[in-house]
Amino acid sequence: MLKKIPIHQVQLGMYLQSMEGSWLSHPFWKTKFVLRDPADLEALLTSGVPMVWIDVSKGSDVQDQAVPDTLVQDLVDAPSPASASTPPAEAAPAATVAPGPARVERVSMGSEMGRAAQVVNRSRQAVTALFGEARMGKAIDPEMCLPLVEEVADSVSRNPSALISLARLKTKDDYTYMHSVAVCALMVSLSRQLGLDDTQTREAGLAGLLHDIGKMMMPLDVLNKPGQLTEAEFDIMRSHPMRGYMMLKEGGAVPEAALDVCLHHHEKMDGTGYPQKLKGEQISLLARMGAVCDVYDAITSTRPYKAAWDPAGSIQRMAQWTGQFDPVVFKAFVKSVGIYPVGSLVKLESGRLAVVIDLNPQNLAAPMVRVFYSTKSKLPIPVQMLDLANPANSDRVVGRESPQDWGFTHLDDIWRKT
Repeated sequence: MLKKIPIHQVQLGMYLQSMEGSWLSHPFWKTKFVLRDPADLEALLTSGVPMVWIDVSKGSDVQDQAVPDTLVQDLVDAPSPASASTPPAEAAPAATVAPGPARVERVSMGSEMGRAAQVVNRSRQAVTALFGEARMGKAIDPEMCLPLVEEVADSVSRNPSALISLARLKTKDDYTYMHSVAVCALMVSLSRQLGLDDTQTREAGLAGLLHDIGKMMMPLDVLNKPGQLTEAEFDIMRSHPMRGYMMLKEGGAVPEAALDVCLHHHEKMDGTGYPQKLKGEQISLLARMGAVCDVYDAITSTRPYKAAWDPAGSIQRMAQWTGQFDPVVFKAFVKSVGIYPVGSLVKLESGRLAVVIDLNPQNLAAPMVRVFYSTKSKLPIPVQMLDLANPANSDRVVGRESPQDWGFTHLDDIWRKT
């Protein structure tokens, strides 16, 4: 017999049949199971899911006394099962999703855009010079990279979307360099979402910055080829993690965590990745994080051989790639960049189209948007900014739209306006 109950009444021993709300707010990548693990209960209670359906013929029923509020609060405040002191380079289990401590007060997207643009420009110059020296065989000095990582981390602390979104707007010519900056920023943001400490977050950022250094050892005609690679060319490109690892290892000063991410960011949870076909917990936490960040920036960027996918569509596609990513790490990643990342085209219940211009961290399904088009009249309308999380607002997102389907090529100009 099925019964619909509010989230605060869920207890261990219940058989979960289904959960209400957006699928991305669900804390599990499975349904229809008996809730036995206290960590799973904690994840469910803190997920924002409002109601669940339970099958009382297969598990416990609601007890007369509801779960006390104090117990719920204790579960919310409980430490993550994966200790924050676990060295990132070890094969640690993925951390429970929990927001990390903010280093500085969060500001709006508009307030951070100017500073983020300056960081992006300095980063482009620094990484281009750094990678140029690596191509000439010079050793990488991580001490020279840390000020750049700190600048990126500070911008991410103020507003993650600003720098991450700007770094996504790379050209075909500077893709390799700006991809490294973008992955650095994504790794920092994800580290904070997973609750890693400042030292681990700094190492994650450095690892993101250096993860593709092996591409400096690839032939330029293969690296920058405008068309699809042949199988032989793919074999050459698949050697870049090992080549990068050896390059950094020979320098002797790069942390083990960065070496590990460089070598293993193309491994997959199901063991089908490369270069070593590691599987599951054989892959370190930071390498699992690197895998998600690397792919997201790659598919949302224009490449020599393909156009960029839109941010929200990329998240949706990545969620369907069973076996590639650590589910908990991926869920944390979605929480860090948003269900509808900045730059996403969304359709509102009113029939209007809008571009996401900032996130509401407390409600990822209700971002800040700029409305600019009516699907009813098929005509542009006066641009209007809406905070969809504001109770006074009566509109809401009903789904993402493909910019290509509508022929929109100017969305970046809309969300970048401050």
